[in-house]
Order: sequence, then structure tokens, then C-alpha cells
Amino acid sequence: MTDPASPDNLRMDPAELAGLAARLDRPVVLVGMMGVGKSTVGRRLAALLDLDFADADDEIEQAAQMSVSEIFEEYGEAYFRDGERRVIMRLLEEGPRVLATGGGAFVQEDTRDLILQRGIAVWLDCETDVLVERVTRRDTRPLLRQGDPKEIVTRLKAERESHYAKAPVHVTSSPGPHGDAALRIAKALQQWL
Repeated sequence: MTDPASPDNLRMDPAELAGLAARLDRPVVLVGMMGVGKSTVGRRLAALLDLDFADADDEIEQAAQMSVSEIFEEYGEAYFRDGERRVIMRLLEEGPRVLATGGGAFVQEDTRDLILQRGIAVWLDCETDVLVERVTRRDTRPLLRQGDPKEIVTRLKAERESHYAKAPVHVTSSPGPHGDAALRIAKALQQWL
């Protein structure tokens, strides 16, 4: 039996990718834990499908003229989540593209409902140890400043998985190349559509 995740099975020719992109009538929205690679994989997926890419956190920072960390520190999480929902709503209205969201966005009921109604939610998932290794590379994550990163990531992953599971497409990312994860998403979208 062949492994569906093997590099040979991940190949898609340009015509397949163009056909998939043509079938997309709304944004592909990557959801999942911080550190799973939504932004990096999202950029690769957008390039494969010849679509625009947007990162909700980058858009929030531009709109607020502050970093996500500064918004959390100065105004709190509730204020941030409200702004995040409004930015995601605007991005969803701009047509087909690939959109990476922050780790907590899909956990918020109002934001999750918007994404499920106006986009194609893809839960990008990976193992906890991989997440911890990735998120501890830089000190830019406000939620990780409140204690032991491994404990926080493990707890958040357990708390959030039931929300992420509401995404109609679920793809597991490995520690391997982000291009492989992008192709896994493209294959999963092709099967789902």
C-alpha cells in the first residue's frame, strides 16, 4: 500500500492546480495552533494556486499601527479578538485567496461562524512537540509569556481541538518541508470540492 503522504503522491501538475484554483469561489482559510505554519504554508499554497495571500495578524497590525503583542498588552485579548473578527470579515469579502488566521481566531464563535459561512476552513494540525519547538524560536507570542511554553501549548491545543475540528478540511503537517503541507492542502481541497 502506498503512503498518501509520500512525496510521490503529493505531486499535482499545473493543470490540476489551475483547475482547483478555478473551482474556488471563496477564500481558503487556514486555522490551527500558533506555530503550525499557517503563514508559511499559506504563502506556498497561494503560490501553487496563483492566488493572493493574506495574514490576518499582519493585516491587524497594519490597521492598528501596533504589533499583536502591543495590542494584547495595552488593550487586552477581548479588544484584540473584536478587531481580529472585523479584519477577517473584510478579508473574507475580498474573494478567493488564501488567508492565514491567528491561533485563537477560529476558537471565537462569531469569527468561526464567519469563516465557515464565507470561506473554506482548513485545519492545519501537527504534533505538540513540533509546535513547541517552532513557537519558542522567537518571543513574539503574547499567550506564551504567561508561563512554561510547553505546558501552555499542550493546554491550548487540548482546549482548541474541538473548535478546529469544525473545519471541513483537516490536514496534518509534518516537520518536513512546508511545500509538502501546501500540497497536502491542495490535494485535500481537490477531494473536498
